[in-house]
Amino acid sequence: MNKIQKVKNIQILLNKYYPKISVPLKHRNTFTLLVSVLLSAQCTDKNVNNVTKNIYDKYYKPEHFVILGRKKIEKLIKSIGIFRIKAKSIYNLSKTLVEKYNGKVPKTFEQLEELPGVGHKTASVVMSQAFGYPAFPVDTHIHRLAQRWGLTNGKSVVQTEEDLKKLFPKRYWNKLHLQIIYYGREYCKARDCYGLSCKICSTCYPNRKKPLITKKA
Repeated sequence: MNKIQKVKNIQILLNKYYPKISVPLKHRNTFTLLVSVLLSAQCTDKNVNNVTKNIYDKYYKPEHFVILGRKKIEKLIKSIGIFRIKAKSIYNLSKTLVEKYNGKVPKTFEQLEELPGVGHKTASVVMSQAFGYPAFPVDTHIHRLAQRWGLTNGKSVVQTEEDLKKLFPKRYWNKLHLQIIYYGREYCKARDCYGLSCKICSTCYPNRKKPLITKKA
């Protein structure tokens, strides 16, 4: 099966399983989405949502977190991994937004990636999910699935993003990255499918017999 047919089959299956998709991180506005994406590094979306549901009712603007300060932010998010580093980033990020952008989240990759604690993946999520700009955020899970499905060679998340953008039409990027995340969590799990058992893996590689060891990001 060539890549064109493979891509077509993957899209058909993803649209069948997830015809409609929602943003997994709960948020109140663009700023809280940005904070939640930052918090989700090395942490599950479920854990982030459990923590932020007690925060965003009261604190949902950069000004709120500037007033709180680092130590109080730490207390609010202490059940999340590397919470001290994340609290520092959230505080500095909020301060920058207040001082430089009048409390608004900027709408370009360049400006977002200059913010404290914000990398390309985080910026891509905000650009796609908040502003509707075509982007293909690639995390370690999408990186793994793209390898299993034969869409990339697995050298890096940067390479995987480039490869996926070449294979899939731009108008589908925003929906696709969410569909892939949901599918991976439910059917093509890291320690379950191993590139052998889920519908997409078995469709793309019907003759694969041995577990596929993917390259880490």
